[in-house]
Amino acid sequence: MRRNSLNPALNNFFDDFFAKDLFDWNDKNFSGTDSTLPSVNVKQTDNEFEIELASPGMKKQDFKIELDKNLLTISAEQKEEREEKNKNEKYTRREFNYRSFSRSFTLPADVVQSDKIEAEYKDGILHITIPKNERAKPQPAKSIAVK
Repeated sequence: MRRNSLNPALNNFFDDFFAKDLFDWNDKNFSGTDSTLPSVNVKQTDNEFEIELASPGMKKQDFKIELDKNLLTISAEQKEEREEKNKNEKYTRREFNYRSFSRSFTLPADVVQSDKIEAEYKDGILHITIPKNERAKPQPAKSIAVK
């Protein structure tokens, strides 16, 4: 790469820009076992928050969803063991797999109806619906008469 020695500040800017890791992925998108955390979509409508968490291959009983004050935690754990034996060939093969993750979301304080949160697992996607309180929903404009 050819450098322009007339403007060293510009060279340093580009060196810093390309040398630095702009997206630090160390702890944000990977668990402690270097496995990828499931992708999440969060959507807000006038009446509710919707969370979609992609986790194909799991079962609904693998999930644990907890709300502690305004912290919603979604975790899952899946264990799988398989054993294959063949007496004629005199071998045994045993394999096991373990997957787990945990994601937490801070919900706006005093905005959600925690007793009406619903979750459904369908086609590899965990859907969580979090209804808003009436006072958190948008209100129509109010006209005030002048006396």
